[in-house]
Amino acid sequence: MVSVDTLEDNTKFSQMHEADYPILSDVSKAVANAYGVLGPAGVARRWTFYIDPDGKILHIEKTVSPSTAGPDMVKKLGELNIAKR
Repeated sequence: MVSVDTLEDNTKFSQMHEADYPILSDVSKAVANAYGVLGPAGVARRWTFYIDPDGKILHIEKTVSPSTAGPDMVKKLGELNIAKR
């Protein structure tokens, strides 16, 4: 996950939600700009990028619902035939 929030805010978010995944704090917004997700107000859009081990973007999901994001990602990974590691 990448967020334009500060490291401190991302750490609080991670602890509050007991996240078991890393969160990159992109305060310079360079990553958000590179992926084209930075909105006009300087806030990153909530998109999911499915990237293969070679760095090729396989799919971009632009309609992400926080309440179903986990199951939605599992389903899309299956559709893309991404093996579980």
